[in-house]
Amino acid sequence: MSLQVEKLENNTAKLTIEVAAEEFDKAIQAAYQKNKKQFNIPGFRKGKVPYAMVEKMYGAAVFYEDAANALIPGAYADAAAESELEIVARPEITVVQIEKGKPFIFEAEVTTKPEIKLGKYKGVKVDPIDATVTDDDINAEIDKVKEQNSRLVAVEDRAIENGDQAVIDYEGSVDGVPFEGGKAEDYPLTIGSHSFIDTFEDQLVGKKPGDDVEVHVTFPEQYHAKELAGKPALFKVQIKEVKMKEYPEIDDDFAQDVSEFDTLEEYKADIRKNLEEKKAKDAEIQKEDAVIEAIIEKAEMDIPEKMIEAQAQQMVEEFAQNIAMQGMSFDQYLQFTGGTVEQLTEQVKPQAKSRIERSLVLDAVVKEEGIEATDEEYKEEIEKMAKQYQMEADKVEEYLSEDDIKNIKKGICAGKAAKFVTEQAK
Repeated sequence: MSLQVEKLENNTAKLTIEVAAEEFDKAIQAAYQKNKKQFNIPGFRKGKVPYAMVEKMYGAAVFYEDAANALIPGAYADAAAESELEIVARPEITVVQIEKGKPFIFEAEVTTKPEIKLGKYKGVKVDPIDATVTDDDINAEIDKVKEQNSRLVAVEDRAIENGDQAVIDYEGSVDGVPFEGGKAEDYPLTIGSHSFIDTFEDQLVGKKPGDDVEVHVTFPEQYHAKELAGKPALFKVQIKEVKMKEYPEIDDDFAQDVSEFDTLEEYKADIRKNLEEKKAKDAEIQKEDAVIEAIIEKAEMDIPEKMIEAQAQQMVEEFAQNIAMQGMSFDQYLQFTGGTVEQLTEQVKPQAKSRIERSLVLDAVVKEEGIEATDEEYKEEIEKMAKQYQMEADKVEEYLSEDDIKNIKKGICAGKAAKFVTEQAK
């Protein structure tokens, strides 16, 4: 393989990659071996048609595309490494020459990491962050626990109010025709949860057990079921039961039930201690974010759009993986929300840009301050990964590629840079 690198404008470069004729011819033969069973030519058994006959019948270019697709990934990866460019987005591939017996030549136009000019990054001024724990904060935590320990009790002497749970049967129809998924029995609906469309829950407020109610709603224009999107619907609802939440008294008995403490005051003191620790950590994170944001504002950088697109696509892929870990496929999520991959990618672009700006700034600080990852810090990071994946540290290292190791050390350096500029801030 031979390579020519031409730097272009706007953080782009063109790699002209030439693969030897012998390698291209081998790729053609490999494509023939892979696909020969697909050819039926009279006089030959299926899968036994000679290459020369296939070429004669279908033309010399019959296997060019498969051969090129087989060669390009590896040749491009080698060329990218040899170029020593910091490539930040997928390349645009253009085939220049493809012909049996001649070198295979293609171009890869790539987006490269932009240059950044740091402004002031030491002694940055940021507004102080209040980490004080108030009585309202403590009461809010107690309210959460109180909510968790509430119980539902049936009520018969009053109408439905917000916060109640109504047990209902319902059947929905559009233009008098029932639709799929629009019917249920003994459904427990929390009023005010907004889990049902439009004003469905609002129209049950004031009704009583035993009432039959006609609920009129309109499906959203972006509803995942396209046949229902934007259409008015009628739900016939029977209210079978109404339940209200009953909350425990906040006293010493409550403290004993929900904690290891004997008195409410001891329980509150423990909540205060935990909140103070949490708020202090949150304040550190907020200060770091504020410092880095201030450095970004003072820095000069021109981020290529393709770099933002690549980062946005990666974020969508990460989101899809998180959704899958919660037991829902990405396709199901999109159907439920009525969105598309393209819309989601567009939505995360501002966050993608912010993530890139942060990374570029911290990389620049690392370079400016000569920050490095020590062997001890690297080992500590491997130990954390081993604990996370419940593996031995040496086994984790066996699975790491050179790029993985490089990225781990880069992350360590970025963390040290963030700590450095935060400590320097005023």
